[in-house]
Amino acid sequence: MARDDKPGPDTGIQMDSISMAFGDNRVLRGVSLDLASSEVTALIGANGAGKSTLIKILAGVHTDYTGSITVDGVEHHIDSPQTARRLGIETVHQRIAEGIVPGLSVAENLLFEQITSGEVARFASLGRLLPRAREVASCLDLPWARSFLRTDVFEIAIADQQLLVLARALSRRPRLLILDEPTSALSAAEADRLFGVVRRLRDDGVAVLYVSHHLTEIDSLADRLFVLRDGRVHVQQRPPFDWNTAVKGMLGEQVVFEQEALQERRGADVVLRIAGIRLFPRAEPISFDVRSGEVTGFVGLLGAGKSELATGVIGASPFTTGSMTLLGRPYAPRRPADAIRRHVYFVPEDRASQAMLPGWSIASTTSLPFLSRFAPSGFIHRRREARHARSLIDDFDVLATSEQQSVDTLSGGNQQKVVVGRWMRGKPTALLLDEPFRGVDIGARREISHRVRDLAAGGAAVMLFASDIDEILEVADRIIVLTEGTIRSDLYTSETDRDQILADMSEVA
Repeated sequence: MARDDKPGPDTGIQMDSISMAFGDNRVLRGVSLDLASSEVTALIGANGAGKSTLIKILAGVHTDYTGSITVDGVEHHIDSPQTARRLGIETVHQRIAEGIVPGLSVAENLLFEQITSGEVARFASLGRLLPRAREVASCLDLPWARSFLRTDVFEIAIADQQLLVLARALSRRPRLLILDEPTSALSAAEADRLFGVVRRLRDDGVAVLYVSHHLTEIDSLADRLFVLRDGRVHVQQRPPFDWNTAVKGMLGEQVVFEQEALQERRGADVVLRIAGIRLFPRAEPISFDVRSGEVTGFVGLLGAGKSELATGVIGASPFTTGSMTLLGRPYAPRRPADAIRRHVYFVPEDRASQAMLPGWSIASTTSLPFLSRFAPSGFIHRRREARHARSLIDDFDVLATSEQQSVDTLSGGNQQKVVVGRWMRGKPTALLLDEPFRGVDIGARREISHRVRDLAAGGAAVMLFASDIDEILEVADRIIVLTEGTIRSDLYTSETDRDQILADMSEVA
């Protein structure tokens, strides 16, 4: 189907009675969605509800489904990603790694489909690709320089990778644009720019399927809301949305939507002391203590220094200035293994590429950082490993068929429970969590929050890094705001509020 013309006002895509199973596991059970042109249709659901499967059916990844999909009244079986694209369906997946090709430049990734389809010469020099790559980047008004376009895509930040994949999708002028957790790696300014693009596409007649755990985004963008649970649509709404009903439909129980009142705790014993470190060469040195019994949250925009602080503490990018002590003893890890030996553990922001190995079972994933405990004689004690994994599955309510299920077949929230749980069960002296709620539904987020606070109450030092103020307020006792590598404020939650945190984050040094 040619995509030369903009979709007309009456076009749309209908999914009728879509079902799909993986073996005995029925993931979708007769889902019907009407994705109308000139509308933003929001889809929410707990992790494991079937959202990713539904998206991958539309994207042509999962083809063994039943039910019908019609485009402009004509039924089609979407049997490949190429078929989806011919029908004008473009998808920006939550796992950004699925949309980029490491080893190729940013420019080549922007033009990847054009190169593989022959629209652009396969062996064209990088210099000849740059003008066309800038045209694609202009779909999002991305002011990327020539030097940036030449960079290996694997070396750029996750946020830039996400913008790259989105710009590439927009350049093909879709009939249906599917956005799966599109703001998960974006700053507030970048997210606002994305929202403007979504509204413009809607006004131009594009159908948008918007999947997000951020209800405030949906409230401001969506024209319709579908709630998925256990593979079925349980709630359909038009604005104004009744969020108590929607969340109850999502979780299957009565849930109070308002943020729970946080019982602030203040620790006394210093676990980790950081003195005179620089996060950036031109930034002022910073110093602070992290105490047991409380959760210390670090919040800031992209480029504020959160990741530099976290990777420095765990030895992935050692600090070149200042000093640290752990429980009163010098602490200077040169690599993460040094930190792990001192029981300082780290949950990275990108679980798919930094915390899991493709095809590995839940059991192997949970034992990986602590192999010496499961292989004291050089051979892994599989029964002990399996018992450990089953205990974690039960303790953290991980939805899985068994401990031998491949971890990358779990939903995003259940993957996060496995990654967070394995470190928590390792009895940390200090636990660092970087964006732990990314791609996680409300139920899983609250469960992880409670676990984190219980861990701190038990005596561990907890450092939580996030760019979302509401997430920080939900779990932290103390909040340190970083801007450009500098501590802008360091206050307990009873001493500040959302507006003050936002003002501190926005202040320029």
